Amino acid sequence: MKSKWILATRKSPLALKQAELVKEHLEKNLPHTFCELLGLVTTGDKLKEISLEKNGGKGLFTKEIEEALLSRQADLAIHSAKDLPTENPEGLVIAGYLKREDPSDVLISRSDITHPKLFATGSPRRREQIRTIFPEAEFKGFRGNIHTRLEKMANGDADATILAAAGLNRLGISEYQNLTFRKLSIKEMVPAVGQGAIAIQCRNEDFEKFYPLFDPKTFYAVSIERLFLASLGGGCHAGFSGYYHEGTFFVYHQKIGYQTYNIEENLSPNSIKSIIEDIAQTLSD
Repeated sequence: MKSKWILATRKSPLALKQAELVKEHLEKNLPHTFCELLGLVTTGDKLKEISLEKNGGKGLFTKEIEEALLSRQADLAIHSAKDLPTENPEGLVIAGYLKREDPSDVLISRSDITHPKLFATGSPRRREQIRTIFPEAEFKGFRGNIHTRLEKMANGDADATILAAAGLNRLGISEYQNLTFRKLSIKEMVPAVGQGAIAIQCRNEDFEKFYPLFDPKTFYAVSIERLFLASLGGGCHAGFSGYYHEGTFFVYHQKIGYQTYNIEENLSPNSIKSIIEDIAQTLSD
């Protein structure tokens, strides 16, 4: 007899696609298990017109999903790792991540504009780094799922915007009418903490059961990034960023601009904590 697991997720097209990827992964690796999705509407989904930066984005896209896990309506909660607050609610822990998708950002501009000036983005991180590429850039807020944003761009809402490559890839979008896509290098735009990673959250008592099922390299990398974010007191709408890949930690911060640090793979948690705290201290002084 197969075991049934309930996976809680947001209802957006991208969130459902990501939950389907987790479902496929679990059912492939555990043949005697089948999964069902529990789609939920979060506070962030309801408040479509507010500025996440001004009103505080912490937990807006995760609270209802985590509550379903805590109340045992669900066995696992599926999140975009970059949406997660740095601290888990009491009783919950991150079990792991699927193998990370491309973490890069993509510059999407109107095809009839060669030098974009008006950028649609509500992300402080993206605004800070766009200014280093386009010093005369101006900004306006931007909310909505990927398809909504692309449609707004095609209709002339702004000259350009920035979207995550991972979301575009998962939805199979590589082009759009009247728009030009250009993937930005890590040096041009350091990704958000956790960008490209799908996080799987569980109750504390289930960690040992679920952790071995997921990707250890992504767990190591995103753990470093989340520790960096927490050390600087940032949330998912911070104006700085950190991305770890195969021994190199890429950082963008207004104080130092773009910088890289060497962090060996497979270090102990205490060693990582010490290194990250030293980096954070230099940025706080």
